[in-house]
Amino acid sequence: MRTLDFAPLLRSSIGFENLNRLVDFATRGEGDAYPPYNIEKLAEDSYRISMAVAGFSRDELELTVQDNVLIVIGKAEPKAGEAEREFLHRGIAKRAFERRFQLADTIKVTGAGYVDGLLNIELKREVPEHKKPRRIAIDGQATDGTESLITA
Repeated sequence: MRTLDFAPLLRSSIGFENLNRLVDFATRGEGDAYPPYNIEKLAEDSYRISMAVAGFSRDELELTVQDNVLIVIGKAEPKAGEAEREFLHRGIAKRAFERRFQLADTIKVTGAGYVDGLLNIELKREVPEHKKPRRIAIDGQATDGTESLITA
């Protein structure tokens, strides 16, 4: 796999050091689409990830957030008596999985629920005050309403 050099594009940018890591993550792609999931925008700053995890109990699912990555792990533990069953067709997959979602710095996981075979993970965008746009006066003097707007 080739690596991309973004140095020429980032000459006028500050604070994008991990852009190469994010691009590598995106170009890798995911070979397995199991389990299927939806990402919904519920409101201006609220989101939900819904994953179809039919057959899994709450105890077999694990959610972890580490370094802006949401990791969902499903552990398929065989139950007593399952080894004896003979399937003619098995369309409901229940196999172990690990699904990762890259989160922005401002996205926080606020909760999770499990209803009707769907794992719902609630997310909220929380922009800290120091990251919101603010007006900066030039030379410390207010002008006639034409101040420069600099975003931090």
